[in-house]
Amino acid sequence: MTSVHDQLAGLTTAEDFFDALQVPYDPKVLRVSRLHVLQRFHDYLAAHNAPDRATMQVCLAAAHRDFQLSTPQRERVFAVFRQDTDGAGRTFVPLDAISDPTRGD
Repeated sequence: MTSVHDQLAGLTTAEDFFDALQVPYDPKVLRVSRLHVLQRFHDYLAAHNAPDRATMQVCLAAAHRDFQLSTPQRERVFAVFRQDTDGAGRTFVPLDAISDPTRGD
């Protein structure tokens, strides 16, 4: 008998994970946030030592729900969204944070 970990190891799409774990999903959420959902799923699983199928189902459903209720920009799963911005979505670096390489700062 194959373990749930072995079954999931060969999956390639977000939909495959939802189907294999029998977790319902909204295709619109995955169309916009598939990588974010999978990363959040991974983050939730990391909090468990050797999670079983039921735990994986709960974690995947929670990750999906996060992006039904929010956006990738608000959830800040990836580092690019955790950077400081100027309010208009542009990365902001204050001038005093820039050193002058010719001065040896």
